[in-house]
Amino acid sequence: MPAPRWVARVNKAGLNRVTKFIAPWAPGWAVVVHRGRKSGKVFRTPLWAFRRDGGFVIALTYGPESDWVRNVIAAGHFQLETRRRTYEVDNPHVYRDPTAADMPAFIRFMLRYVIKAPDFLSVNVVRELTPTAR
Repeated sequence: MPAPRWVARVNKAGLNRVTKFIAPWAPGWAVVVHRGRKSGKVFRTPLWAFRRDGGFVIALTYGPESDWVRNVIAAGHFQLETRRRTYEVDNPHVYRDPTAADMPAFIRFMLRYVIKAPDFLSVNVVRELTPTAR
């Protein structure tokens, strides 16, 4: 079971406002830049993401029903900012892996035993865009 929704609401109101400035350059962190399905507004969601096999794997700490996940699945593509680079990514695919095999050891431990979030989103890199200016 992923982190409770109330934690997501608290993070959205507080922690994410700080994390979104750190995530574009900090190792293991990224920002998903996506457009709302209904509002059309552009959102920036900080999260854990790691480069794997021509793409990225993103930990779904709040589960696959999060608004940002539904937005990127509906769109089929989005931008990902990580390590001071911006990527255009596509083919978002949600999958479940209770072992968190694609994650580094510490993140794997957090996802398996602390957060208990077994869902992930894999994406393919289409191309690297201009480096992120931060």
